[in-house]
Amino acid sequence: MGDFTATWHIIPLSGLAICIGVFSAFVAHWLLRLIGLFTNLFFYQRWGTALVSPAGNRLGAWEILVPVIGALIVGMMARYGSERIRGHGIPEAIEAILLKGAKVEPRVAVLKPLSAAISIGSGGPFGAEGPIIMTGGAFGSLIAQFSRRTAPISEPEKRPPPPETLPRGR
Repeated sequence: MGDFTATWHIIPLSGLAICIGVFSAFVAHWLLRLIGLFTNLFFYQRWGTALVSPAGNRLGAWEILVPVIGALIVGMMARYGSERIRGHGIPEAIEAILLKGAKVEPRVAVLKPLSAAISIGSGGPFGAEGPIIMTGGAFGSLIAQFSRRTAPISEPEKRPPPPETLPRGR
């Protein structure tokens, strides 16, 4: 069994964790509002944040173009904003922790939920959990970098493992 005694250093760290959790809850709330906004804009051409089903729209056959337009907008955001908004969010957050010393780009905290809201609001088959995790992680990373609490990456962790240590396929 490990030693689970704690020192006084855990108290400010716990306070930071609570702040990050509260911020992530607000991000989740506003992400749902953004999804409602983009669903209303794309499918009903009206301004509102209420969550509505796109099934009752009156676009007819033009409805098939709505996800395409949403994908084009998100593609432009990824091309000219940040490549880090691509993907589900959870694998990218784990990658940032393991390979980049828990450092996440600040603009990912803004672009990831915005691109997710556009994608989901335009009918994309995605969920909001990954972007919430990525945004909370980006905010936590910013706080950790500001307070100098990020884990340093040692040189052996930066290099890929030697080929002789990798399993061979048969």
